[in-house]
Amino acid sequence: MKKRVSHGRHLAWVAGLLALGACSPKAASVATTSTTPPPTAEVAPQPAASSFQIPVEYYTLPNGLKVVLSPDHTAPTATVAAYYNVGFRNEPRDRTGYAHLFEHLMFQGSQNLGKMEFIQLIQKNGGVLNGSTRFDFTNYFEVVPSHKLETMLWAEADRMRGLAITQANLTNQQGVVKNEVRVNVLNQPYGGFPWLDMPQFANKNWNNAHNFYGDLKDLDAATLADAQQFFKTFYAPNNAALAVVGDFEPAEAKAWIEKYFANIPAATQPPKPDVKEPRQEQEQRFTKDDKLATKPALAFAYHMPDRNTPEYYALILLDQILLQGKDSRLYQAMVQKRGLTDNVNGGINYLGNAFNYAGPMLWMGDLIYDQSVKSDSVVSVLDQEISRLAKGGIDQSTLDLAVVKLRSSLYDQLSGSDNFGRADMLASFALFDNNPARINELENEFRKVTPAIMQRTIQEYLRPTNRTILIVNPLAKS
Repeated sequence: MKKRVSHGRHLAWVAGLLALGACSPKAASVATTSTTPPPTAEVAPQPAASSFQIPVEYYTLPNGLKVVLSPDHTAPTATVAAYYNVGFRNEPRDRTGYAHLFEHLMFQGSQNLGKMEFIQLIQKNGGVLNGSTRFDFTNYFEVVPSHKLETMLWAEADRMRGLAITQANLTNQQGVVKNEVRVNVLNQPYGGFPWLDMPQFANKNWNNAHNFYGDLKDLDAATLADAQQFFKTFYAPNNAALAVVGDFEPAEAKAWIEKYFANIPAATQPPKPDVKEPRQEQEQRFTKDDKLATKPALAFAYHMPDRNTPEYYALILLDQILLQGKDSRLYQAMVQKRGLTDNVNGGINYLGNAFNYAGPMLWMGDLIYDQSVKSDSVVSVLDQEISRLAKGGIDQSTLDLAVVKLRSSLYDQLSGSDNFGRADMLASFALFDNNPARINELENEFRKVTPAIMQRTIQEYLRPTNRTILIVNPLAKS
């Protein structure tokens, strides 16, 4: 698991990964039916082909492992990312936090690597590594000098084939995770706000609304048999995707992947849980007392459209207009014009970005403000800015600017020196869409969005009745 670092831009990663003792906290989407009248006909401009094309080679091994190769010879490094199609949404009931707990166990040893030897193998070869647990997957990645790629593929295959699941390892990591909960949530001002709190208030389906960091009693209740069954079921190759990005030759990488992964047996997968959320028909408001906070805080959340629909792309662009950057409408209105706060955070998917989830998701924002500011004043400004867009419409120049901002963030993420952003998106699209080549189609999808699509997205998804407000009531003396 990880929580956000900042929301200065739409694709900013949330901070602190939930593994290796560096863990800190932070979707099919909402099943909704639009009740707004159909928009007047409007012809979308023909999207121009993107000039930036990422090489993608995609195939599936006979045991079901999805493999994505994307060579990039600009730096002598290689990134290996193993993504398992299990996250908070499908962890067992009465075992909250179990997906995250199991993430920790993946670093405790395997058939040929003892406790901590996986970590030492990467670090002694000049590499970096980590892992995280998200709503819809658990991932592990390593960035190493390219001549060590074969070693990393062997090591990832070794723990996929056979993890060292012992009572001693389980007991140890239960203690580690419980300590994380105490440090990152229970003993921090605004500890679970809003990344952990808001999904529990805004959603109705248990799969989306439980405490995914884990209740202490549930963490204690996990048994060795639970862990062994969890690994056997969810850490099988036919429930995973492997992305390799960086300085390598595809033919050589394919031979290594065949050598180390192809003979790992597949496992029967259980039916996927129904994670749909009902259409929200009435605004929800909640207050949370915080004994360590000295100032009030407020978060707002709106249920997102289904992934990969025109409205989904439109709301990502609305996020650019309303929340991302100091030119955003809410920053200008709340910080620059009225001085209600010194910053407004926000985005889609506080535990990642707008692309690496599969189930229901929230568009969310949050801010901390002085005692003299009334929460209703904050909500009023939010309503005013959304109403301005709804009544005045979004002209083509505003839409074009949002696409430029989104494009800048997107390609900054995809061209990072460690290639993790690229590997993350390729693995996610392989898991959720069986089509990692979508990475090269995103820009055109955003260019298809018209002012009319933006308008109907505002009307259906940014209505107050689709909103949840969470207010932190500070109990500590300033």
